[in-house]
Amino acid sequence: MTFQEQIQQGIPSQLPQPKPYETNINHAPKRKEILGEEEKKLALKNALRYFEPQFHAELLPEFREELENYGRIYMYRFRPDYEMKARPISEYPGKSEQAKAIMLMIQNNLDYAVAQHPHELITYGGNGAVFSNWAQYLLTMKYLSEMTDEQTLVMYSGHPMGLFPSHKDAPRVVVTNGMMIPNYSKPDDWEKFNALGVTQYGQMTAGSYMYIGPQGIVHGTTITVLNAFRKINKEPKGGLFVTSGLGGMSGAQPKAGNIAGCVTVCAEVNPKITKIRHEQKWVNEIHENLDELVQRVRKAQAEKETVSLAYLGNIVEVWEKFHQENLRIDIGSDQTSLHNPWAGGYYPVGQSFEESNRMMAEDPELFKEKVQESLRRHAEAINKHTAKGTYFFDYGNAFLLEASRAGADVMAENPTLGREFKFPSYVQDIMGPMCFDYGFGPFRWVCTSGKPEDLQKTDEIACQILEEIQQNSPEEIQQQMKDNIQWIKGAQENKMVVGSQARILYADAEGRMKIAEAFNKAIKNGEIGPVVLGRDHHDVSGTDSPYRETSNIYDGSRFTADMAIHNVIGDSFRGATWVSIHNGGGVGWGEVINGGFGMLLDGSDDADRRLKSMLFWDVNNGISRRSWARNEGAVFAIKRAMEAEPKLKVTLPNFVDDNLF
Repeated sequence: MTFQEQIQQGIPSQLPQPKPYETNINHAPKRKEILGEEEKKLALKNALRYFEPQFHAELLPEFREELENYGRIYMYRFRPDYEMKARPISEYPGKSEQAKAIMLMIQNNLDYAVAQHPHELITYGGNGAVFSNWAQYLLTMKYLSEMTDEQTLVMYSGHPMGLFPSHKDAPRVVVTNGMMIPNYSKPDDWEKFNALGVTQYGQMTAGSYMYIGPQGIVHGTTITVLNAFRKINKEPKGGLFVTSGLGGMSGAQPKAGNIAGCVTVCAEVNPKITKIRHEQKWVNEIHENLDELVQRVRKAQAEKETVSLAYLGNIVEVWEKFHQENLRIDIGSDQTSLHNPWAGGYYPVGQSFEESNRMMAEDPELFKEKVQESLRRHAEAINKHTAKGTYFFDYGNAFLLEASRAGADVMAENPTLGREFKFPSYVQDIMGPMCFDYGFGPFRWVCTSGKPEDLQKTDEIACQILEEIQQNSPEEIQQQMKDNIQWIKGAQENKMVVGSQARILYADAEGRMKIAEAFNKAIKNGEIGPVVLGRDHHDVSGTDSPYRETSNIYDGSRFTADMAIHNVIGDSFRGATWVSIHNGGGVGWGEVINGGFGMLLDGSDDADRRLKSMLFWDVNNGISRRSWARNEGAVFAIKRAMEAEPKLKVTLPNFVDDNLF
């Protein structure tokens, strides 16, 4: 069968042969056993409902074995034989260009070079899934190949409910992931209902088909690192940045450090992912000996090298060793997946990677004790460095939250609402007041032709637009404009493409609309192929997350989720090609609600109309909420937006004199 025929087939009418478990692939850790006997029976029934009854007797023992061995039913047998990668849009079967674009994006999320655990359909973060099993993938791709522009596919936490009659301006796909009743959003609830096959953790851009590899966070990380050094009035050259995690999102850190120009030390316990990041040239060197690492760092500092060093081992050892050796750390953070601390997101110090994987499945209570003990040591070592002048910031990965729950010394002496921890979140100190409040966030695009020359052309278009906008930009956003122009000019030489021909750029509403309009015109003129627009949910208005995206909201509303819901509803009727809303993201299940979108630009007048309507709302929805919270940058930005668009009328806050109290 051709690739197109396999897509159109969906779930095959004859059972494919079982596939061997490939040990050279980076697999998800075994999940802890959380289902009772009756619940296991229910999980098996739920899995078998995808298949005709005549296959149940053969599949039942196989699925039961997967559930016992891995804690989940992945249906490995049904993994496609074709290479998993984003192909040029013209190679996908179908009646709708928009549907073909979504197929391309789904396959990009599962590309072996992009996905963290590709055989388990997990893109990043240890549990950020595109689908829960391979039957869902096959059925979804089949539906997309059949869809017209008068239909909408409804995705129910990985499961394709089906195609429904719709209209051309409606989204082609509506995605929800993990939208639990609030009282059922504890970590063990996720383990249970995910094992039952009825919900999944879509992370931010995994379950919404908008992940573009580590590049997706490199730009934001670069801005963060640059501004962290600015906060301590030090040039990055010769400066030392210490952090941990080389996975899907955290893998961006060493590359961002290189772009910023500092010395980066990033610890990682997983040998496979460390090797992958080194092969992809996202990290320059791998070290396994702490004494040698110390000597290498001293040399790099003395010679003011720009270099990234991976330490294959536990980050706690690095912080403790550097204190012992009196090695000065200028800025520090952590980006392990602490939203998922008990199932592979954070590995305790003092035991091997393999031993930890065994313990988390076979003795989860002891594993939890070890993790919390490690977090206390981790925080203690960081405190010793901050006492000597290190600037430490929380990277929104729930490090401070989980450390506080473990009893670590991370709480502020005089806490206030929103400033409970002794260390700031990077959103509170950098991204929020500098970027999000002014409307700047992670605008991204994918060239569906798959041609590098198309990506280069879009880079040139984006740069030209930004330089034109900068000439008339107010002083308040000049630094943001300069950083982004510098970024896009260096995008090609930094070789950040992994998987699809994609790019990310921080831009405000004006920048996003003008860049998208210029792309659409270039497509219409035949200069480039169709382009998919999107963003990370980590943005101005897509996400309500009290310890990350909305952590610089101090009016008490950071624990509400109205903005994310409004965002995705508004995008859906303003022209998005697909929309998604998720429970959970980089900070954890039950800790955040986040929404995203995708939009295909095809050179048409319809696309031009939709992009102007949707992108304006997608950004200004968030600025207006931030303005109402009395964030001065956002008040400035929303007033400017109202001057530019007479139809926009936003309620502005009145500021209260504190002396009245």
